[in-house]
Amino acid sequence: MDLDAVTKQSALHAKPDGLTLQYGTAGFRTKAEHLDHVMFRMGLLAVLRSKQTKSTIGVMVTASHNPEEDNGVKLVDPLGEMLAPSWEEHATCLANAEEQDLPRVLVDIGEKAAVNLHQDAFVVIARDTRPSSEKLSQSVIDGVTVLGGQFHDYGLLTTPQLHYMVYCRNTSGQYGKATIEGYYQKLSAAFVELTKQASCSGDGQRTLKVDCANGIGALKLREMKHYFSQGLSVQLFNDGTKGKLNHLCGADFVKSHQKPPQGIEMKSNERCCSFDGDADRIIYYYHDADGQFHLVDGDKIAALISSFLKEPLLEIGDSLSLGVVQTAYANGSSTRYLEEVMKVPVYCTKTGVKHLHHKAQEFDIGVYFEANGHGTVLFSKAAEMKIKQLAKELEEDKKRKAAKMLENVIDLFNQATGDAISDMLVIEAILALKGLTVQQWDALYTDLPNRQLKVKVADRQVISTTDAERQAVKPPGLQEAINELVKKYRLSRAFVRPSGTEDIVRVYAEADSQENADSLAYEVSLAVFQLAGGIGERPQPGF
Repeated sequence: MDLDAVTKQSALHAKPDGLTLQYGTAGFRTKAEHLDHVMFRMGLLAVLRSKQTKSTIGVMVTASHNPEEDNGVKLVDPLGEMLAPSWEEHATCLANAEEQDLPRVLVDIGEKAAVNLHQDAFVVIARDTRPSSEKLSQSVIDGVTVLGGQFHDYGLLTTPQLHYMVYCRNTSGQYGKATIEGYYQKLSAAFVELTKQASCSGDGQRTLKVDCANGIGALKLREMKHYFSQGLSVQLFNDGTKGKLNHLCGADFVKSHQKPPQGIEMKSNERCCSFDGDADRIIYYYHDADGQFHLVDGDKIAALISSFLKEPLLEIGDSLSLGVVQTAYANGSSTRYLEEVMKVPVYCTKTGVKHLHHKAQEFDIGVYFEANGHGTVLFSKAAEMKIKQLAKELEEDKKRKAAKMLENVIDLFNQATGDAISDMLVIEAILALKGLTVQQWDALYTDLPNRQLKVKVADRQVISTTDAERQAVKPPGLQEAINELVKKYRLSRAFVRPSGTEDIVRVYAEADSQENADSLAYEVSLAVFQLAGGIGERPQPGF
């Protein structure tokens, strides 16, 4: 490690005084002008991680659903998964080191992680369409090259596509070809093969309107759509030709505002969906005949997919375990539907996709979707091999067809991460195979009315939780107060959790009516304000 060269190069990417950032589930995110030094240092870290794992490591420059002026960076581990928790700590330490301490911190990480500095390193880099992303990508490359790492710059990719590239490279092409054409061909071929089994009745040529959040998803879906155009016609809106990234559009906007994005015309009962800025989330929605807006979120996506998977699994008669993983934000009706109607086991984890992903890996087939539309289906290696073997060996036509269907689903999911394009194709294939309209899908169960609020506090660390964030342990008396409030309303529950990034406490409440959910959320917010050091204006009824 040439520390003199690192010091010299680092001076060109100097850290602003007093700036501290935390690497979290979303990596680093802040205003783009504050990130140059972070990008350079994540290039350094990616080289160390590559040397330690003897694998290709990915670096994605994106801030996902954040406003256009923000940016961020996340590292991708060898099998397309998120960065290991111990390396999140190294990332935070390295990003916050003062300029003069950088060489020492680098050496320290190398020693703690037992990195063989003589090992070759290879890093792949990609970025979203933000105006700041190209320059920040170059800062990553500067970090990689100063430590002698080799790199390949993929340029513009969705976040899930970079995860796919890393997975392909580290499995010697067994997972797929590490090119954008390889990605398009793998997913599209599985989609076309799967939808061949759909009956020809119904609406014939299926059409879907896609809000691309003025982001990278528009570029990639436009390139890809002719690969699967026989089975699905997609119409792109908010495609980046005008309008700002994530501004009044995208999955996060639709989910949080419970209304359609700007820039999309919706006729009654048309299927529409929205990606987020880096195309790793998807939300569906429609207008009914009365013009009423209906959101079909990640909970309903998980319900659709897991109920679909159950049928071929029962048909092939194999005892592969299927489980659904949710967070405390999952609507209570979705949990009841899965457990009581579909008889599928459901597990709850802390908020954050890394927790869901980790739990889902405990099953042969693990389905996880956050309510915000981020999720996927994970097939264990053993399950994948078993299904592919059965697709070849089963003699009874119906059973072989069921195994073949599951094999196509395996190929259609980007198992490295949640992927809006992959998820969209899976959903569209299932709706075609089951002959379901978007209204029929939405009618699987009725969501309980709910409300989410935020309370400003002096220090979010006064709140600590247990039971997958559903119970508050501190401050004393808060959980007891919540329990008493919940007793006042039918079909109700409520929980509070501190934000991971700012001094606010997030409040979630649901109940049998919107009025009751709103009242419960307000009363819990008031309890948080009084017992957890609220600051600023007291919560008001009616928000």
